[in-house]
Amino acid sequence: TGLLPTQILNKQFNLDMSNIAVLSGPNHAEEIVDGKSAATVISSTNTSYSKDLQILFSSQIFRVYTSQDILGVQIGAAIKNVIAIASGICDGLNLGDNTQAALVSRGLNEMLELSKVYDFNIKTLYGLSGVGDLVGTCYSRHSRNRKLGLLIGQGKSLNEAKNLINMVSEGVSTAKILNSIIKDNNLNMPICLEIFNILFNNSDPKES
Repeated sequence: TGLLPTQILNKQFNLDMSNIAVLSGPNHAEEIVDGKSAATVISSTNTSYSKDLQILFSSQIFRVYTSQDILGVQIGAAIKNVIAIASGICDGLNLGDNTQAALVSRGLNEMLELSKVYDFNIKTLYGLSGVGDLVGTCYSRHSRNRKLGLLIGQGKSLNEAKNLINMVSEGVSTAKILNSIIKDNNLNMPICLEIFNILFNNSDPKES
């Protein structure tokens, strides 16, 4: 649809925005279930609701912050998956740490470009649901999107990579709709554009 999850709930299911909250951050479930510490953000336009959820979800190993920037939290959560595919491709091509670090940092810059389309606070993207989730997803062995990029960088096709992972890599669908948003709004997001071309236009990852 091109809509963010809260927009779908609000516009298509008539759910009041004050009853919607979003949880996002560098939160790989495998590590949380294993009792390893993590932090997250719960965002809602309804401050009392997010505070209630903060109390509900908080524990000795799970630190919860709150935010009112529900759009910014979702933007970070969505776009980092596309950058993580690119990060995996760097690994698959053995391009080295310098290249990967440059790509991830420029990936954050591309996420910030979306402030020209969506009304969110850019400071949100410097927090857990932005930089935190971006770094976690781009470098973690648990990341499905990074794993997909790794396989593509090693020469696998999109379908081959998807079948090998056998789980959803959300960045694939995001790259498709993001390509339209970038072109419709003349945004400067070359990494995301190249990921679309690699996934759907048979561009050579090394050339990209």
